[in-house]
Amino acid sequence: MFDFFLDAYREKETYVIVLEAIVFVMGILSVWYAKKENIWVYPTGLIATVITVYLFFKDGLLGDMMMNFYWSAMSIYGWWNWSRVKNDQKVVRISRTTTSEKIIGFGLFLLTMLINYGVYRFSGYEIEGSNYIDIFTSGIFFTAMWYMAKKKLENWTLWILADVITIPLYAYRGWGMLSLQYLIFTILAIQAYLAWKKSLDSNLQTS
Repeated sequence: MFDFFLDAYREKETYVIVLEAIVFVMGILSVWYAKKENIWVYPTGLIATVITVYLFFKDGLLGDMMMNFYWSAMSIYGWWNWSRVKNDQKVVRISRTTTSEKIIGFGLFLLTMLINYGVYRFSGYEIEGSNYIDIFTSGIFFTAMWYMAKKKLENWTLWILADVITIPLYAYRGWGMLSLQYLIFTILAIQAYLAWKKSLDSNLQTS
């Protein structure tokens, strides 16, 4: 098992391994803070996604790169949205998606996949089977990020789905550390869903 995770790194430059380690730590911290509904989800996540954009661009994984570029942009929006306070109370609170938000989310899912497909087509990269998985998960991840920025409970359902798909994908590509990271993400996302649901149910009972 150790060989599985280490073999892919034997020929990688030291600085790439260091950057991936930073992404590993910051990514897990980000999900942990999200679970706690803590604003630090965004600065830690932003560090992870910006570095990951570079790593995936270097490896020619354009779908993954675009996904993390979207995350970086959405992290800035989420950071601002979560920070809003009115009368000493948070403006954005945990809630469920409305019908209109579900429709918008589905639209974002389709639009993100279309853009990522276009990036692959016009960049000259050959689209392989695993790239189509990238394109699909990018749509799920971006919609999840938007729902998280709005503190919608359903964001965790989407994270769990996309994380489960991403674990074997990154393992197949030799990104052992990131594959392990997404396994941890899945566990944390399940815990976060339960924690946010408990908080939402509690707020509904007291309102």
